[in-house]
Amino acid sequence: MPASPRRATLATVAASAGVSVATVSKVLNGRSDVAPATRSLVESLLRQHDYVAPVPRRSEAVATDTVEVQFDSYINAYSTELIQGLVDAGAELGVGVVVSLKKDAARPGTWARELAATGRRALIAVTSELTSGQLTALSRVHLPLVVIDPLNLPRARVTSVGSTNFAGGLAATQHLLSLGHRRIAYIGGPATAACNQARLHGYRAAMEAEGASAPPCHTFFGQFRYQDGLKYGAAVLDLPEPPTAIFVGCDESALGVMEAARARGLRIPEDLSIVGFDDTQIARMASPPLTTVRQPLREMGAVALRTALRLAAGEPIDSHHVELATELIVRGSTAPVSRARRP
Repeated sequence: MPASPRRATLATVAASAGVSVATVSKVLNGRSDVAPATRSLVESLLRQHDYVAPVPRRSEAVATDTVEVQFDSYINAYSTELIQGLVDAGAELGVGVVVSLKKDAARPGTWARELAATGRRALIAVTSELTSGQLTALSRVHLPLVVIDPLNLPRARVTSVGSTNFAGGLAATQHLLSLGHRRIAYIGGPATAACNQARLHGYRAAMEAEGASAPPCHTFFGQFRYQDGLKYGAAVLDLPEPPTAIFVGCDESALGVMEAARARGLRIPEDLSIVGFDDTQIARMASPPLTTVRQPLREMGAVALRTALRLAAGEPIDSHHVELATELIVRGSTAPVSRARRP
């Protein structure tokens, strides 16, 4: 992150407004004995200066350090695995973990100031699409950031934790190819997401190496959700020549594809093989149990927390991007291509 400008103080804001420090303090504390025009001016200047209340001294603060973990949207099976890893690591290190959903994305200064005012040691953002404005706002309030599975990286030196997505996509597709499948579709997440692109490239590399065709009509992008698997699974299975196997970019979407297949009278894996990605609890609970690429989600959460604490303490880190190894887990949702559906 770029060098941070000096933090604004009450005196800075008071001088800009032409009032006393006491008046600015009254506005901050919601006191009623301030004229409306003066209050409006002071509030405007507080925002303009990106003023952040100083974090209480250790003796005045809560006994346990806390780290904020923010998600862009709803909590799903992928999220719960990460949270478990974060909470376990926090308990081991004596650090509290607070989970929230990101808000005020259009007002990065307000968002960052509110985070800093809570006294958090650091922020861990999960599958977030970050803007330069948000990164600058976090830098101004001196709040370290670690991103897990980033959707984008607007700056090269943003610290992030992920997995070997390309290798996972390659392994998933090679597994299906080894079973005799040649018409293999890919249903992934957001087209521009870094993790999705890596999985897609792994799929394409395996197909190309085998001389198998990967036409555009066999590739779909969604939001890593069940509904997207249901929608795009239906679309690809309704093609004149549907695939005999589908590699899906996350377990939740894979369950949607399974349901789309069942709705069309297809048996899994006899008529259609499916591979997911993540290895969450729902992969093991699916019927049949889902063959999937295991992301070490709990370990990723633990690494992110330890890295965030090192940044907060001003300690050096070995790398700005860490990738943990993926592993193919073979279960009951894949089988050799049947003679009836063989290309």
